[in-house]
Amino acid sequence: MATHNALQSVLHTASMRELSLASLGPYPAAVPSSRSSWNGGAWLVSSSSKHFLDRNELTILLQRGRRNQKLNRDFSQRCSISCEGGNDEDRWGSHGHGWDVQSPGQRRSSYVPLALSTLPITQPSPDAEKTEKWRLDDEITELQGLQKQLISCKNLREKISAIETSRRVKNAFNGIGRSGIYVKPAIALAGKVLDERSLYVLKCLVAIGQDHLLDYSVALEDAFFVQDESNHRTISSTEGKPVSSVKEVLKRLAKAIENWDGSGNQFWQSMPNLITNWSHEMLDFSDTEETIALESLEDPSDGGEDRVLQSLTDLTKVLERLEKFYDSIGGIVGYQLKVLELIKASELGEEPSSDGPDFSNGRFSVPRGPDLASDQAFAMQAASWGLEGLSKMGEIYPLGGAGDRLGLVDEVTGECLPVAMLPYCGRTLLEGLIRDLQAREFLHFKVFGRQHITPVAIMTSAAKKNNERVLALCKSHGWFGRGKENFRLFEQPLVPTVAAADGQWLVTGPFQAVLKPGGHGVIWKLAYDEGILQWFQSKDRKAAIVRQISNPIAATDCTLLALSGMGLRYEKKFGFASCDRNVGTAEGVNVLMERRLPDGRWEYGVTCIEYTEFNKLGILDVPIAPGSTQAQYPANTNVLFVDLPSVEHIASSQSAASLPGMILNLKKPVKYVDHLGHKHSVLAGRLECTMQNIADSLVNKRSSRLPSKDHDKLDTYVIYNQRRKVTSSAKRRRKPGEHSLHQTPDGSFLDVTRNAFDLLSHCGVHMPEMEDNHRYVDSGPPFIVLIHPSIGPLWDIVSQKIQGGSLTPRSELQLEISEFAWTDVQLDGSLLVRATNVMGAVESNESGEGILQYGVRLNNVNVTNKGVDWECKNNIYWQNKISRLESLEIILEDNAEFEANNVTIEGSQKFFVPKGHRMIVTNSLSGMSCTLEKLSESLSPQGSWSWRYDLQANGEVLLEMITSDDSSYVANEVSKV
Repeated sequence: MATHNALQSVLHTASMRELSLASLGPYPAAVPSSRSSWNGGAWLVSSSSKHFLDRNELTILLQRGRRNQKLNRDFSQRCSISCEGGNDEDRWGSHGHGWDVQSPGQRRSSYVPLALSTLPITQPSPDAEKTEKWRLDDEITELQGLQKQLISCKNLREKISAIETSRRVKNAFNGIGRSGIYVKPAIALAGKVLDERSLYVLKCLVAIGQDHLLDYSVALEDAFFVQDESNHRTISSTEGKPVSSVKEVLKRLAKAIENWDGSGNQFWQSMPNLITNWSHEMLDFSDTEETIALESLEDPSDGGEDRVLQSLTDLTKVLERLEKFYDSIGGIVGYQLKVLELIKASELGEEPSSDGPDFSNGRFSVPRGPDLASDQAFAMQAASWGLEGLSKMGEIYPLGGAGDRLGLVDEVTGECLPVAMLPYCGRTLLEGLIRDLQAREFLHFKVFGRQHITPVAIMTSAAKKNNERVLALCKSHGWFGRGKENFRLFEQPLVPTVAAADGQWLVTGPFQAVLKPGGHGVIWKLAYDEGILQWFQSKDRKAAIVRQISNPIAATDCTLLALSGMGLRYEKKFGFASCDRNVGTAEGVNVLMERRLPDGRWEYGVTCIEYTEFNKLGILDVPIAPGSTQAQYPANTNVLFVDLPSVEHIASSQSAASLPGMILNLKKPVKYVDHLGHKHSVLAGRLECTMQNIADSLVNKRSSRLPSKDHDKLDTYVIYNQRRKVTSSAKRRRKPGEHSLHQTPDGSFLDVTRNAFDLLSHCGVHMPEMEDNHRYVDSGPPFIVLIHPSIGPLWDIVSQKIQGGSLTPRSELQLEISEFAWTDVQLDGSLLVRATNVMGAVESNESGEGILQYGVRLNNVNVTNKGVDWECKNNIYWQNKISRLESLEIILEDNAEFEANNVTIEGSQKFFVPKGHRMIVTNSLSGMSCTLEKLSESLSPQGSWSWRYDLQANGEVLLEMITSDDSSYVANEVSKV
């Protein structure tokens, strides 16, 4: 007997595929002795396999027959039953891929019989089932024909006509009201309640062989149909004669098996006659005017029908989004076809059909581009171009990923959380992206005296309530003081996950497919479909920066400003911020593609090649030099510059180019839990697009080969910077005891710490030495430095605000402030400075929403205390969850000031400076003296001092401290909390 797990697999398969009971009879004589007491069984036949069930397995299957709508349908459709064995073709049917349902007229004259036999069954050998064709070739061919018809359709009516040519749709829908055909309750209900468009997408689902989503569980079926056991779903004729349903026949068959006493073969020998008699009951009704009646619930309060209807409606909404989004490749049919083609290509090593660029004969080389790390002069100049062009820029954040590898859970509700909600350095990742943007806007304001609020488009998804949570976060922060009108959220569609073995959609329950986000590459077409690109245009934005939510350090120093500056200055269409990459890393690479076209012209473009495509395209993942770990090709980081009109042209093209880089990742099993609580792990994938590969459609064509010195004249480009100034992702949770930091929040925070070391060293601050990764994992960072980017964000600006001094090992410096001056400060312990409004006071606009106004000031602080409790086991440094023994905390309200000159502040201290006041800390004979003064009206809100920013012709920003001549202050008592 098969194991329990094997049987569960078979029963699961039975609910997923078209199955047929092909034969009943004793086992052959060659069956092992362990099976000698079992002399009956059945074959389950699907489109791709046959599976033999012994008697116990068959009993269980038949007991579950009432919930297996496909099996019921096959029983009713195979209404010619014979007690003779027949030949092999009769036994297995005339089609190798399973039986097709015939029309009622055909059924009268020709049957594909269900042969019941007591003859021995010979199990076919594996070799006999091998064919030259791939197992799903027939399916691909059928869908290709259907796709071709649908793409040529001009309206919904034409699409409906096309989809109704599908044999599956004919079988499932045309038989409603016809005698002898079992109609799924969901399909019958859909025909009564759904509108034309919803019914169309449901027919698409059936056409691609995924109607197992419409199967009910026992609970739903019993809720939907009459609860009276003696009056199950009936097939009514004009004579009004009720006939037992297939479900009833299966129940009686299962009951007979249950009552079998296990003795002899008499029961199994009589089984064909029993089934024949029962089948006559099913067929005993008039040939005309037959209908299938859906009976109402006896107890309306049960709500079963409403639940079924709601579930069906929810499914059609998912399908409608899928159909709309993938309309350029044939909608739902095109999605399924592309998945099958990619599965085949993955298994056979073939190239899938594609409307995109052909890289097979391309030549790849390392793309040329400026290195910001080594060419400081260009970095400074390019950043100034980006700063000047800020008013022409938008920002796009793909936040739709589910982030399963992070394992985020809401501590209160226990619900799974998306990546955007990861608490990183004391705030969510989304808040971090917004404050990076505000820092660049603040710099623009300080240099040019004009305040610009950059419009932000955020792509969310329904995964883990991503869209709902992001919206709630924005509302709770008052849209970050930027105004709701400067944000647009657009939700990417969730797409079905498809099993690699048979191309079937994974399901968690009736009407519920396993859905995942369709990859960040859907962003372009979705942005066009949802009016996001047009919205940017309405705000006079020419280009945008794209950065992923899981990369919190992309805005470090000049990276983003230089990327946008070069794109705007030279009118580029697409740009990459790149960096070095280690050999063997699971990262894509940026390459310059060069290829000769059939017409003799040459094609060039900077693009991305995913690491999974290296072998196919001949990309050698080798070091840049012998003994080096650095790979020859640079890393793709998905930090991008996009020219919005160019992207809109492609996104609106109604071609496969609008869905760039379609891939199917089958390397890892998909794990899910069904509605019964059973856990599954299946090799499967979903169709994903890669946003960076839209560059493949932005290539340049030349009549002759382009010399390398002219490669910088292409529409696509790349800039380079030190890796930890470009990318350090937080994509997966580090396991307990694991020392690998790759793509973990721990590793990303270590790069933040290393950047802080480089920055403060650049400022002339003596810093503790950095330690190796193992020491960091075991005992934490050598120091903690978290500085708000508005102090810069350019490091050259920070170095003019912070000069000299030192941090002792295990010291902590956190500065949530913009105007800051540090000269020769010796820090031994913890210094925490927080402005209630980092870049200025908040004033309300006409709609009552907060709009940020800039103007907080702070100057010169020295501190000594015990600082962080480094022995505390509850410290989570990358989350900024830190226990302290002592600290100096300074809280500034709006445009308050704090000054400390030539003074040592010891121990645990906390100062609060109210709005419009200045606190001065100095030495006195008795120790430390604190004075609180009210700023005069003439100084508020500018304060008594400020930094003046001057942009030089070479792009350098020079700072000058401006102090007020007005010395009229009103002294108050000390304010120390």
